[in-house]
Amino acid sequence: MILAAGKGKRMGADVPKALVEIAGRPMVEHLVESIHESEVDGQPILIVAPDTLEDFNNVCRDRRCEFAIQDEQLGTGHAVQSAREKANGAEAIMVLYGDHPFLSPELIASLSTLHEESGGIMTMITTKVKNFDKQFAGFKSWGRIVRDVVGNLVAIREAKDCTEEELLIKELNPALMMFDAQWLWDHLPEIKNKNASGEYYLTDLVEMAIEEGETIATETADPFEVVGINTQEELERAEQILG
Repeated sequence: MILAAGKGKRMGADVPKALVEIAGRPMVEHLVESIHESEVDGQPILIVAPDTLEDFNNVCRDRRCEFAIQDEQLGTGHAVQSAREKANGAEAIMVLYGDHPFLSPELIASLSTLHEESGGIMTMITTKVKNFDKQFAGFKSWGRIVRDVVGNLVAIREAKDCTEEELLIKELNPALMMFDAQWLWDHLPEIKNKNASGEYYLTDLVEMAIEEGETIATETADPFEVVGINTQEELERAEQILG
């Protein structure tokens, strides 16, 4: 699944964020191409807002995608729930974001392989930064990976919900996740929106899994491969990389 209902307001765009062009093509096209090349899925599901379906269809109709509609933007958990019918019959669900144009086919395939080999109900890609200065400043707003004293993942905390101590954590969440489908559908309705944004975070499933005694397999990727494009400055940087 590709979450692509964002409007791109911070970027000052007049099209949905995932349709903003980088190197002459909408950024979602770069991602869809990588998904196809990874051979993980020949027909990913694009989750879009109702008023942007036509825009995405014009761009992606030849890209072998299905579409699901998120009627309201109530968070990532709500977005995935919106696509449940389209994913009927799938044994596993990989969740990616339409504003992540740098993901390589190799990383996407690696996430799928890790999920299959670990045999767990949830698998994640994380990333690490040296600091939050200069080229890493944009990562300051990312969710933090919280681990216990022996290194087991215990939570993902959105930056706006972090304590001062948690904000110092340099292992971050790029929102690349894969789930056992049945476990996902059973637990999505349990997500609450008691957070600073009033949204249903898909990442809350991490704590549910931990509470059930599940171990979550993770793999670390380069931060600049998993970065999302949210601002004009990030867009300009992406143009330099992909242009």
